Amino acid sequence: MNDRVTPIEELERRCSALQGLMAAEGLDAVIIVQNADLFYFTGTIQSGCLYVPVEGTPIYLVRRDALRARRESALTAIVPFSSMREVPEVITGYSLPEPKRIGMEFDVLPVSFFERYRKVFPAAEFRDVTPLIRRVRMKKSAYELACMRDAARQVDKVTRHAAETIREGMTDLDLAAELEFVARKEGHLGHIRMRVFNGEMIFGHTFSGADGAVPAYTDTPLGGAGLHPSFGQGCGRKRIRPGEPIVVDFAGSCDGYLVDQTRIFALDGLPRKLLAGHEDMLAVQAEMCRLALPGAVWGDIYEACLALAVKQGHAEHFMGYRGSQVSFIGHGVGIEIDEYPFLARGFNEMRLEAGMVFAFEPKLVYPEVGAVGIENTFHLSEAGLEQLTFSRENIVIV
Repeated sequence: MNDRVTPIEELERRCSALQGLMAAEGLDAVIIVQNADLFYFTGTIQSGCLYVPVEGTPIYLVRRDALRARRESALTAIVPFSSMREVPEVITGYSLPEPKRIGMEFDVLPVSFFERYRKVFPAAEFRDVTPLIRRVRMKKSAYELACMRDAARQVDKVTRHAAETIREGMTDLDLAAELEFVARKEGHLGHIRMRVFNGEMIFGHTFSGADGAVPAYTDTPLGGAGLHPSFGQGCGRKRIRPGEPIVVDFAGSCDGYLVDQTRIFALDGLPRKLLAGHEDMLAVQAEMCRLALPGAVWGDIYEACLALAVKQGHAEHFMGYRGSQVSFIGHGVGIEIDEYPFLARGFNEMRLEAGMVFAFEPKLVYPEVGAVGIENTFHLSEAGLEQLTFSRENIVIV
C-alpha cells in the first residue's frame, strides 16, 4: 500500500467545511456514496456510505471492506453494515437525531439508490448536496497541492519521453502505449475520474495529423476516432508522418489527484499556419494569466479569451472547428478532471477564489490537418497564479 494516507486533520477540515455549508442550507445530514467524494472525505473508497451530521462525528458505514477501510482511512467512526435498513440504527447508536432534511449527490446518484434511501428515511426531505460538495472540493490544501505537484512531475517525464520516442511510421497507438507505460511505472493509476454522466477517459489523448481533428462524443475540444466505436475517443492506428502536429494531451495521476497538460510535437517541422496558431494560443494563455485573479468572474475570463481568439482570426477553429466547438476553455482539476471552477460560457455569478486549481487549454482544430495549442494546470493563490505543469511549451520538433 502507498505510504501517503490522507491525514486525519485533512479529513476533519473537509468534513467541518461541509458541515458549515450544511448548516447554512438547513440540512440535518448528508449521505455520500460516490467514489470520488468518498475518497475526498474518508481517504479510501469502500462499498458503503459516509453519513455526515450537521453537528458531530461523521460515520463511515462500510459494507465491503471494513478492515481495509480502517487500514486506509484515518476516520475513527467506521462501522460495518450489510443493509441500508441498518443505517437509522447506527445513527441512533451515535446519539444522533433522525434527520429531517438529507442531502445526497443528485448529479451522480442512481435513481435506484435514491429510492432505497427514501424507504430508509420515509419522513425526510431530500435535497441536492452536490453544489456544496463541489464548493468544498474546489479549494485545494497544501496536502492536495503536494499530490498534484507529484503528478506534474510524472507528466513531465511522460512528455520528455515522447520527444525521445516519436519516430516516423510508428502508430498513434504505439506512441500512446509507450507513454502510458512510463506513466504507470511512475505511479499513474491508469484511470481518469470524471464526474459527468458517462464520462470515461484513460490517461488522455495521443494522436497525430488529421486524427487529432476528429470530434468525439466527449465534451472536449479534441476527441479522436479511437480504436473502436465502443470507445470512440483517443488514439487510433494512424501512422505518424513528417510535417503534421502530434498531440500529447495527458493527465498526470498521483495518489488520487490529477493534473492536465497538452504539448505538441512534430517530425521535421510544421506549416507556418500551424506554428503561428500555436503562438496565438500561448498568447491566449497569457491573457488568462493576466485576468485570473481572486474575485474574477469565471465566465468573464472565458469571454475575454474567446474574444482574443476571434480577434486573432480563429473563430472557426477555436476549441474545435465550427459545428463541434465546446463552450469552455478551462476546467477545475483535482480528484476528478471536471471540478469547479469552469472557465466557460454562462458561469457569470461564480468568482475565482484563492486555493482553486484549474486546467486551461486554448486549442485550434483544423479538419483533415490536426490540432495545435497548449494546456497547463494552474493553482490560484492570494499572490496570483502558480503554474503546476512545467514541460516546455513550444512545439517540439523531433
